[in-house]
Amino acid sequence: MDTLQELYPNPPIPLDHTNTFTFLIAVLLSARTTDKMVNKVTPELFRLADNPYDMQKLSVEQIREIIKPVGLSPQKAKAIKGLSEILVEKYQGKVPHTFEDLESLPGVGHKTASVIMSQAFGQPAFPVDTHIHRLMTQWGLTNGKSVEQTEKDAKRLFPKEKWNDLHLQMIYYGREYAPARGYRPEKDYIMRRLKPAKKA
Repeated sequence: MDTLQELYPNPPIPLDHTNTFTFLIAVLLSARTTDKMVNKVTPELFRLADNPYDMQKLSVEQIREIIKPVGLSPQKAKAIKGLSEILVEKYQGKVPHTFEDLESLPGVGHKTASVIMSQAFGQPAFPVDTHIHRLMTQWGLTNGKSVEQTEKDAKRLFPKEKWNDLHLQMIYYGREYAPARGYRPEKDYIMRRLKPAKKA
């Protein structure tokens, strides 16, 4: 995927955050919405609580009122309150850095845990969201049956040391050159390169 490296040599994290806790909350909020929308609501939330000690003091209703624009606010507000309490009680206010511990937190699935492990802790992981799943299916790099299968295929196809950057590079590429709406194959450089060769 030399094209991605050329286009995005140092891909930034698209979610605004100030520490590992606020990053975890932002990633949790990003489920089924856009990063842009998350970045609109988090300043107010993090002004009130940028750590689990302050966040656990907020009511679920307070949190929900702030995050309402991102959608699924009842579940997300409950998860944020619950995981904040667990971080304080069980982890001395720190975000744990194993998949097992992260995935035991309310609202944190495998994809969210993978983002935290890769972008916050620098551990090799390949988070697959709907965009990456769609792109890899389009490019013929996976059969598209499930995000779980796409993650396995990505890890098999790409070198481990490139996973963390590649995840972000693919997200940026998808937004710019291969959006879900208004997709135009002629703008998808990678599709054009892969189609004749049928390999990454």
